[in-house]
Amino acid sequence: MDLTDMMFTLYPYAKALHIMAVLSWMAGLFYLPRLFVYHVEQAEKVPEALPIFVTMQDKLHRLIMRPAMLVAWAAGLFIVATPGIVDWGLLWPWTKGIAVIAMTGFHFWLWSCHQRLQAGENQLTGRQYRMMNEVPTLLMVVIVVSVIFKF
Repeated sequence: MDLTDMMFTLYPYAKALHIMAVLSWMAGLFYLPRLFVYHVEQAEKVPEALPIFVTMQDKLHRLIMRPAMLVAWAAGLFIVATPGIVDWGLLWPWTKGIAVIAMTGFHFWLWSCHQRLQAGENQLTGRQYRMMNEVPTLLMVVIVVSVIFKF
């Protein structure tokens, strides 16, 4: 069995793994900004809740989001490297790729927000975190439309 045959054999497994990892990653991308909202809005009211929010944010990122992002990237790169799966002459793989890179940037921005909150250096309001919570939704729409319609 040559490499191409092996990649075709593994393709459905990589695709399933990719979908599961993306779902886990997206759950974290939706939930972490919401934790920031509660952190910012409750910090003044309930100071003893602060370490709880920091721990929840840290564990969500380290134990769920980061591993899910890495698996989503690895499986996704395997998928696009499988011969004949992606037509790079079309627009959709480029729009998806740009949106995935933006999603990854958002992921790292969330981590920096967590670090600032942990250090007591918050720069955003609860309302601003609520608005930022829409970023992964918009990127997800671009990604799903790109993959489904393959324009």
